[in-house]
Amino acid sequence: MFINDALAQTAGLASTASAAAASSPQTSMASTLVQLALIFLIFYFILIRPQQKKIAQHQTMLDAIKKGDKIVTGGGIYGTVTKADEEKLEVEIAKGIIITVSRATVRNVIDGEEPAAKPADKAVKKK
Repeated sequence: MFINDALAQTAGLASTASAAAASSPQTSMASTLVQLALIFLIFYFILIRPQQKKIAQHQTMLDAIKKGDKIVTGGGIYGTVTKADEEKLEVEIAKGIIITVSRATVRNVIDGEEPAAKPADKAVKKK
């Protein structure tokens, strides 16, 4: 007897809820599309665009490598370019030791001299 009353009450609530849900899909679909567009714009300006700039800057650096530049490869090898071709570089890593590396493996071009080690602080003499 109580079960039939409970089922009747829930059936009435379900029909009211389904009527309310049928009228709102248009507004929820529009708000979902706006949210997705905003998320895409945020990802574009925070992740995609800066990465594209970084890639273009690295490619410009690779194209500008010439004989005499000091470089660091992706494997951590420091050396001086002795010959620069379109795809390969010959790099002197020590006196008389020349290796050939792919231009694409260069991580950085070192500007000027490497910073010298700081001299040790001298103890202040007391008088």
